[in-house]
Amino acid sequence: MTERYARQLNLPHWTPETQQHLAAARVLVVGAGGLGSAVLPYLVAAGIGLTGIVEDDRVDLTNLQRQVLYDTQDIGVPKAEAASRRLAALNPDVEIRSHRTRLEPGNAAAILAGYDLVVDCTDNSAARELLNRTCLNLEKPWIHAAVSEYFGQVTTLLPGGPCWQCLSGTGAPADPPPAGILGPVAGLIGSVQATEALKQLTGTGRLLVERLLVWDALLPGWAEFSYRRNPDCWACGRG
Repeated sequence: MTERYARQLNLPHWTPETQQHLAAARVLVVGAGGLGSAVLPYLVAAGIGLTGIVEDDRVDLTNLQRQVLYDTQDIGVPKAEAASRRLAALNPDVEIRSHRTRLEPGNAAAILAGYDLVVDCTDNSAARELLNRTCLNLEKPWIHAAVSEYFGQVTTLLPGGPCWQCLSGTGAPADPPPAGILGPVAGLIGSVQATEALKQLTGTGRLLVERLLVWDALLPGWAEFSYRRNPDCWACGRG
C-alpha cells in the first residue's frame, strides 16, 4: 500500500494521515466522457476509497479521439461498465461504483447523498443546473468544468459560497450546437479538476473558489476571472 502511493507520500506536507483521508473519501464523477477520462484515472490512482460514476451512454467510435479511458474493443459497451473495468485494473485496492443512469431530478439527491464531493464532467447546462440545485440542497462541494473546441474552464464551488448560477447568470444558457473538441484540452481541464478534488479532500493548497480558470489552447495561455455570490440569485440568493 505504501509503495503504491510512495510518490504522493514524498510530497511536502503529505503524510500517511493525508493518504488515509483519501482512503476514507467518497467522490462522485458525473459523466465519463472526455473530462471523466482524465478525472477518473487520477482519482482512482491517487487512492480515493470510493469513486462513483454516473453515466448512461455507450462507447462510440467518435469518442475515442478524446475519451482515452476506452479503446476500440469497448465500442458499444456501456461506458460505466468499461470505465469500471479499466479503473479496477488500475487500482484494485479501492472501490468503484457505477450508476448506469442519467442524472435526473428524480434520482439526483439519492445518488449524490452518498458522496462527499461531486465532480462535474457533464456536457450540457441542464445537467449542471441540476447538479447546482442538488448540491445546494445537500450542501455538497462540487467542481465544475466545461470544454469546447480549443477552450476549457474550471472552478470549485463550496457550500455557502457563490453557486454555478451566480457564475453563469440568470437562467441556464442555451447549449450551443455540437462543436468539435481538441482531445488534449479535455485531458488538461480534467486533470485540473482531479487536482482540485485531491486538494479539497486533503486540505492542501488554495482552491479555485470564487475563481474561474480558463484555458485557451490557441494562444496558448491561462486567464483567471473572479466572481462573487449574487444576492439576487434565484438558486442560492440568501440576501
